[in-house]
Amino acid sequence: MPHLPPLGAEIPCTSLAINTPLQIRNKLVSVDFRGGWKHRVDVNPNDPINSVRLRLVGFRTSAELPALDDRGAEGGSITIEQSDIDVEPASLLKVTQQYPPKYECSLVLSPCTMVIQQPGSEPLILTTKNQFTLIGQLTQYPPRGDLFQLQQPVDFVGMEDPDTVVATIQMSRDPVGGLSRAPRRPGDGLTPPDTAVGPPIRDPPARPPLPCSLTRAKP
Repeated sequence: MPHLPPLGAEIPCTSLAINTPLQIRNKLVSVDFRGGWKHRVDVNPNDPINSVRLRLVGFRTSAELPALDDRGAEGGSITIEQSDIDVEPASLLKVTQQYPPKYECSLVLSPCTMVIQQPGSEPLILTTKNQFTLIGQLTQYPPRGDLFQLQQPVDFVGMEDPDTVVATIQMSRDPVGGLSRAPRRPGDGLTPPDTAVGPPIRDPPARPPLPCSLTRAKP
């Protein structure tokens, strides 16, 4: 029978989301987010045998930002992090197949803030307008280099103007083809943002790939 993590355990994971399409006002850029999160395992009263709730106790990811104009100015940086206590955990890990074991992991990362910092400007602080959710199909938990897909585009709005969308983490309608080690060539276009997720790298793994390395999706 597949094993679920014990109640009360705190599980950190690192993540890497390359070539993520990000719309900032009228400018579409591609960024590489690097960071991670930590969950505390809670009981799921709706199905305590086959699933657990995952309470978010820490989340932060950041990326270098390319120039947002045509003058070649330095772009700056962007940081997304948890902005409130996860009082009612919405993230869920559930068993979908007994043998061989398979899981579905739904990670709800909102509410969170996005901070855009550019040289010569005050930091722009935004907050999520809609739910920020990643979905992954796993054969083990914690994940080790597994791919998570953004469930829907995530809009960010100003703290004082919740009706105006300033930035959006985009999704393409193209099928997800997985992540690749090779850099994207000009003209290839943008693909849906996938996130390779794994536990923190402490001890060398027994065999490649590394826990947080990027792997090609199986055909």
